[in-house]
Amino acid sequence: MKTKLICFATLLAISLVRLSATDAPAKPAAPNSSTVVFENDKVRCILYHTSTGENVCGFGMHSHPAHLYIMKTAGKFRVTTPDGKTATEEANAGDVGWEPAVTHRYEAISPGTVEVYLVEVKDKDWIPSTNLTK
Repeated sequence: MKTKLICFATLLAISLVRLSATDAPAKPAAPNSSTVVFENDKVRCILYHTSTGENVCGFGMHSHPAHLYIMKTAGKFRVTTPDGKTATEEANAGDVGWEPAVTHRYEAISPGTVEVYLVEVKDKDWIPSTNLTK
């Protein structure tokens, strides 16, 4: 458990440094994309980049293992669960949180682009996120 916490803290610190770096030009992300930006035998970090009306963290209905998220930009979202229920959520740039394993559709409904990091812990229950690409 201590190793997992150290991995989380290290990756979170790296991500937050990347978010706050202003002297280095940002590498533009492809629209509506997911990129594995870091991976080892303990964690996998995925950067999702999307725009209004598009899927945020996977295409269509998809699944994630339990994960840490770090919002790079603010956004408003429509969340649809497998039973068809919908909800609206908002997040601010810099928000960090933990989500249990989930299946959903997550759409950006705010104007502009949305970027979010998802950090998956590769524990004994790890199953990679699904539908990263169309």
